[in-house]
Amino acid sequence: MKTRALSKTDYPAWRPLWDQYLVFYQHQLSEEQTLLTFERLADADSGFHAIVIEVENQIVGFAHCSFTSSTWSETMDLYLEDLFVDPAQRGKGLGRALIEAVAEFAKENGSSKLYWQTHKDNQVAQRLYDTLATKSEFVIYEKSI
Repeated sequence: MKTRALSKTDYPAWRPLWDQYLVFYQHQLSEEQTLLTFERLADADSGFHAIVIEVENQIVGFAHCSFTSSTWSETMDLYLEDLFVDPAQRGKGLGRALIEAVAEFAKENGSSKLYWQTHKDNQVAQRLYDTLATKSEFVIYEKSI
């Protein structure tokens, strides 16, 4: 397995994984939003970053992230927004490898904190996350505007 940055030529391999990710979270996006998301992820100047994981030269997972400022820290935090591994490839340590690659990316860029969230019912992911990080004591609220 190998992790690396997403490139503009990765769209054909990234797209089916993205579609599966959206199905998993029972969410739909317009074609325009999906294309915009990929363009942002593949553009190093956009503020978004993506790391993919390959097995036998095929992309089988991704991690999407962006840096955020904090009033409590001199350094930027890295927010891991999306993490997905092809279900056929799960149980092989690929999710762990992606998170570790994202953590290394954060460290290389001067960040002292990596954070993420998952759905409260995603028990499988939480079993992995519990071995890698500390569960936050904060509750997230959302307001559509």
